[in-house]
Amino acid sequence: MEETPKRLNFLEEIIEKDLAEGKYESILTRFPPEPNGYLHLGHAKSLCINFGLAQKYGGKTNLRYDDTNPVKEDVEYVDAIKEDIKWLGFQWEKECYASDYFDQLYEWAEDLVKRGLAYVDDQTQEEISAGRGTVEKPGVNSPWRDRTPEENLRLLREMKDGKYADGEKVLRAKIDMAHPNMMFRDPILYRIKHASHHRTGDKWCIYPMYDYTHGQCDSIEHITHSICTLEFDVHRPLYDWFIETLGIFPSHQYEFARLNLTYTLMSKRKLLELVQKGFVAGWDDPRMPTLCGVRRRGYTAEALKMFCDRIGVSKRDQLMDIQLLEWCVRQDLNERSNRYMVVQDPLKVTLIGWPEDKVEWFDCPLNPADPEGPSRRVPFTGTLYIEKADFMEDAPAKFFRLRPDGEVRLKYTYIIKCEEVVKDASGQVVELRCSYDPSTKPGGGEWRSVKGTIHWVSAAHARELELRLYDRLFTEPDMGSIPEDRDYKEFLNPTSLVLGRGLCEPALLEDESGIAVQFERSGYFIKDPDSTPSKPVYNKTVSLKDSYKPE
Repeated sequence: MEETPKRLNFLEEIIEKDLAEGKYESILTRFPPEPNGYLHLGHAKSLCINFGLAQKYGGKTNLRYDDTNPVKEDVEYVDAIKEDIKWLGFQWEKECYASDYFDQLYEWAEDLVKRGLAYVDDQTQEEISAGRGTVEKPGVNSPWRDRTPEENLRLLREMKDGKYADGEKVLRAKIDMAHPNMMFRDPILYRIKHASHHRTGDKWCIYPMYDYTHGQCDSIEHITHSICTLEFDVHRPLYDWFIETLGIFPSHQYEFARLNLTYTLMSKRKLLELVQKGFVAGWDDPRMPTLCGVRRRGYTAEALKMFCDRIGVSKRDQLMDIQLLEWCVRQDLNERSNRYMVVQDPLKVTLIGWPEDKVEWFDCPLNPADPEGPSRRVPFTGTLYIEKADFMEDAPAKFFRLRPDGEVRLKYTYIIKCEEVVKDASGQVVELRCSYDPSTKPGGGEWRSVKGTIHWVSAAHARELELRLYDRLFTEPDMGSIPEDRDYKEFLNPTSLVLGRGLCEPALLEDESGIAVQFERSGYFIKDPDSTPSKPVYNKTVSLKDSYKPE
């Protein structure tokens, strides 16, 4: 049966039409982060769209930092953003900065002033905001709106030369204070900030605003399709106004729905607060939705791309279920991750009749999906640990693990039978004495099956691990629906991190694959950078099974 071709999304339809009509020979997109924080899962969607479209249609993508606010930006974020993009597997054509164009942007500002299309305003920010009016009520003209072009040019140059304090004056476009689109009510183009910039140092003390910067930067770079999230759709007419008024290359903006994810916040301001106030261990805390955070948790770039592909591109905001992301992580790791046995809540098992010093080694596949692939050697001895949950003294009929006088197979090895239950003074089960059937060794005797198979580790060879069991950071599914008068931190999950311990087979500590491994019958875990040879630390990536099925 022939596969049904995948339907084009609206951005692909636009690009194919533009190329078919000869509007562009090739497309050029851009990814324009502000270096004031770390990239998060929402940025992953934008990256996949911008780089993905360019790759599909033989185009290119620029990385351009929107570095117009020196107070909040830092080289730390610049470097982290590049690392995250490379980790996702994307390579930009040019590395650009809005600050590369400060001279050109200022030159255009002077041009607008000379043409009577911009003026210097002495009002405070509060007065400017109040004067803009509302959607129902037109704004009022600034008392400084009718300054002559000559006076405005002099004042703008004095602003540039550092004559005035922060907030003392701004440069505004002169458009229409009664315009139905509030963005057109004399938007601010430049504000005064006596702050050192991470690239230009102290050359500038006036910095351009986003709406004045973005479209012109796109135009300078000849970006053909400027793709951003839906909240910028009201900015598009102003984007076009600047380009048309200045008579420069006609870049055009297109908007898609941003990523909203259950149990997740993706406000950089709020994420920064969580870091600064110690609610999380840093930007790369595995509970954070930052790319460095999910990477430390064990999510793979391939899983994130699969997720972004599945959620698609639309013009309608929707809340995506985090379970879909977790499903994608499982799908990817199931194919590629190595398997190991780890016991997290140990119960001692002693094999009756096993020679005291005997060690038997079993060759076990690293990944059952590749039975002919590499294996690991697992030691088997007469004293073992199993999970406490794999034994029940008064077991119901459908409990197919270990019970008194019951049998299970120890994975990869023998069938054992519980002969005796040893308890301590308080009545707690502390040891099981079990017989084993030598004829049930795989490949070495007569095969017989039992309904239960459980994992185990050799007591003599087990290594202790610290386990960091991560869960969702918030308890509220729709964090975007929280009323403004409620503090989002009220919804922090008190059990988003639980510390545990585990006993592992020795081969786990030799794994250098660099991706999360599967703790058999439990979940996926990845070695944390905090690990040392004497104290291995593993982060829980995602549980092994879930009832969620993607549509």
